[in-house]
Amino acid sequence: MENSDPQLTIFYDGACPLCSSEIKYYQGQHGSSSLAFVDVTTCGAAPRPDLTREAALRRLHVARSDGTLVSGARAFVSIWQALPGLRWLARLAALPGMIHLLEFGYRLILPIRPRLAQIWRRLHGR
Repeated sequence: MENSDPQLTIFYDGACPLCSSEIKYYQGQHGSSSLAFVDVTTCGAAPRPDLTREAALRRLHVARSDGTLVSGARAFVSIWQALPGLRWLARLAALPGMIHLLEFGYRLILPIRPRLAQIWRRLHGR
């Protein structure tokens, strides 16, 4: 999705079916027109000077409109804050200790993401 002045720019691994499915969900949400989605697998080089292609493929990254780059759980929370229908998730994430719990869960899933992607492909025939 092209957006000349996005509220957020979301860098994701388009080759990962789990990631692509989640991004497709976000793209279908009210308010998503204020977001830019960048499939890092289609970038020939670093998507930003402060973000290598390899790093962007390992974790979800979001560039906020002020230029701040966040990743992992904080990236998800930034997306949730930007989408009116998901702001309740951002409010939950703001509870004391919750961002650390979310990041812990995200880090647990990252090493098994390739296996989860294989299972996803089998289940969905992709």
